Amino acid sequence: MNGEFDLLLAGAGHAHLGVLRQWSTGQRPKGRIALISEGPYAWYSGMLPGLLAGRYSPEQCRVPLEGLCASTDVVLLQGRLVGLEPASSSLELADRRRFSASWLSLNLGSQPKAPQEVGDEMALLPVKPFEAFLKGWSQWQETPQPLAILGGGAAGVELALALAPQVPALTLLSAGRILAGHPASLRHRALRHLAKAGVTVQEGMAVDSIHGDALVAGNHLAWHGRRVILATGASPLPWLRETGLACDERGFITIRDTLQSLSHPHILAAGDCASLAGTPRNGVYAVRQGPTLAANLSAALLGQPFVRFVPQRHALALLADGQGGALMSWAGLSAEGRVLGWWKDRLDRRFINRHLVSH
Repeated sequence: MNGEFDLLLAGAGHAHLGVLRQWSTGQRPKGRIALISEGPYAWYSGMLPGLLAGRYSPEQCRVPLEGLCASTDVVLLQGRLVGLEPASSSLELADRRRFSASWLSLNLGSQPKAPQEVGDEMALLPVKPFEAFLKGWSQWQETPQPLAILGGGAAGVELALALAPQVPALTLLSAGRILAGHPASLRHRALRHLAKAGVTVQEGMAVDSIHGDALVAGNHLAWHGRRVILATGASPLPWLRETGLACDERGFITIRDTLQSLSHPHILAAGDCASLAGTPRNGVYAVRQGPTLAANLSAALLGQPFVRFVPQRHALALLADGQGGALMSWAGLSAEGRVLGWWKDRLDRRFINRHLVSH
């Protein structure tokens, strides 16, 4: 089905979920609108560690897109995006279908950065996209082996705590200190939990290449083994730089505070694929961009003025500790405990439930 739309939403990330949820309350603008998603579900990243630790089922961690789209009169188009042509506002899928629209909104996410690999002895499993990661992890569980996780951010720490009991040995390698950018007290709490879980932590280990079954950082051998999970932080989708959209030095789409592309104002972007000053790439900020994005997409179709997105100064971080509790940081403070785990579970379940459509 090739077609012309008034608006195409590319990607089922947290910001686009917020747009659809807002439209489901009766605020949808007029026009022909479609959502392009690689799969039938939108996975919630905040619940992935709990899913891996066996605290959730897959169904509890994802939003079925068919019902949500139907409730907002949005056409759901499934397929993998491989290209974008800004001048014609058209998107190309892997199966060669092309769709165009007057306005485009991009909520495409990102991917972990992989070290340069020599040989094929090492199995690499990127944490994104989630569905592919879960399939790969399920296969690995059939024959547990020692495991390394690359990335000392929140994702790497949460994964290490969730997976440590399920493998013979686990090593967490971080290019700098773990949880850089968070309070030092949170780092100390995390290190204590990681040690208790039996996780070997190597900080200041910037792995830049893989040789056979060895992870190498500069001239140093960092780890030997055959299975590595990549949780190395956000890296842009490689094809975005080829589109002609204005990008920053890393390849993320540069946007103004109205979430419009600096080079092509009829294209909006949010979440991990976008670059906006003062806006870190994490789910909290992507969710916060949802209402602004919804307002500006409606304004675009109605010919009304756009509003500005103002990023919050502080963001709450809740990290699952693998045992049902959580570690928290907020405005330079940190805490931990089972009550925080209960609070995180409540917030996560509420996020999913807000986007479910009753049949």
